[in-house]
Formats: sequence, structure tokens, C-alpha cells
Amino acid sequence: MDDELDALSAAVGAACVASGHVIVSAESCTGGWVAEVLTATAGSSGWFDCGFVTYSNDAKQRLLGVPVDLLAAHGAVSEPVALAMVRGALARSAATIALSVTGIAGPGGATPGKPVGTVCFGWAVKDGAERTETRHFDGDRETVRRLSVRHTLTVLLALQAVQT
Repeated sequence: MDDELDALSAAVGAACVASGHVIVSAESCTGGWVAEVLTATAGSSGWFDCGFVTYSNDAKQRLLGVPVDLLAAHGAVSEPVALAMVRGALARSAATIALSVTGIAGPGGATPGKPVGTVCFGWAVKDGAERTETRHFDGDRETVRRLSVRHTLTVLLALQAVQT
């Protein structure tokens, strides 16, 4: 792990301690990297509940309850699916705040209107604010995934600052 991700994780953990939030992650293209970054921080067992790595559409349906018709209508890489992922993660965990990441890290997988580097994010606070966003990151697979991890933690930190 690098210093930037270490610092972000420590800041997220401190914000969780201050706010009392517990995190759950629902990841696709990042393959558990967000959970790995968060759990590399000492003391994370006090503010990180669990992570779901739902790479396939079937796993998104089975583990997070993402409706098949939502996947069919919008595709896995979409804000509606990112929102369904955070809602499902909150419903299936003891967490109070959730994040989701679903995207096309490359080098293949692009579709019309969704080039490699397209990543959709979701964040939700239990019984509170929900937010989704789509970003595009340039670079190879590793770069897209790393930038996705950085972005989701940066926004999570900002969301927590608003919630405390």
C-alpha cells in the first residue's frame, strides 16, 4: 500500500471513531481493494464491519439483492446499480455507512457509452443520505482501480464530515 491510501484510511477511521459510524464496502472492479486498504489500518475492527466483493452480476443479485431487472435495464456499471449495492450492503451488515464501486477497469469490457475507465460509485448512510456518482479515470487497469479506491475513500471522508 502507498502513503496516500494509508493516510486516507487513517483519516476515515478517525472520522468513524468520532462519528460512531461502522463501514461496509460493496466492490466489483476494485476486487476488495477498498476493504484491504481499510483493514490495513490498526484498530479498523472497531469501525469496519465487512466487505462484499460482488464481481459477477449473479453475486450482486445473490449477496446484495441487486434486482435482475435493474441490471438488465442499466448494466452493472451504472449509478442505479451502485445505489442498489450500497443499500443491499447496509441491509446485510451491521454497518451504518456504506460505499460501492462498480466499473470497467480494462483493458477489455468497454461498451458503447461506457469506455474503459468508467466507474460508478455509491455511498449511503443508514436511514440517511445517499449519493451516487460516475467518474472516468485514464490509465491502465491498476491505475483505474487505485484511483477508484482513492476516490471512494475521499468522498466517504467528506460524507462523514457532513454527518458528524
